[in-house]
Amino acid sequence: MAVDKNMNVLIVDDYKTMLRIIRNLLRQLGFENVEEATDGTMAFEKMKDGNFGLVISDWNMEPMTGIELLRKVRADDKFKHTPFIMVTAESKSENVIAAKEAGVSNYIVKPFNADTLKSKMVSVLGEF
Repeated sequence: MAVDKNMNVLIVDDYKTMLRIIRNLLRQLGFENVEEATDGTMAFEKMKDGNFGLVISDWNMEPMTGIELLRKVRADDKFKHTPFIMVTAESKSENVIAAKEAGVSNYIVKPFNADTLKSKMVSVLGEF
């Protein structure tokens, strides 16, 4: 099945610069319908109001972290199958394991470029 590049993508990070970088990378990959949230609480509220085909979330945020958001998303029948990519500056194996156990679709360690983001998205969504 072809990936719909018109799908809504929700990006979550408490650093505006990182939101801008991810938005620009997604634009390079042909994804223009991008919404932003600055923490997990805001992201979950946006998910209730929108139809997102992918969530890309930072791990380290306050007050709701990315892993807490992931657990909340996976516990909700409406969102439990929504593709979810976790972004973090740390590649600690215990974090990767915790994210996998929480149901993450894939995992990206900062810094990353458009090629890395695309390969992670392809593994989650399929070729585009």
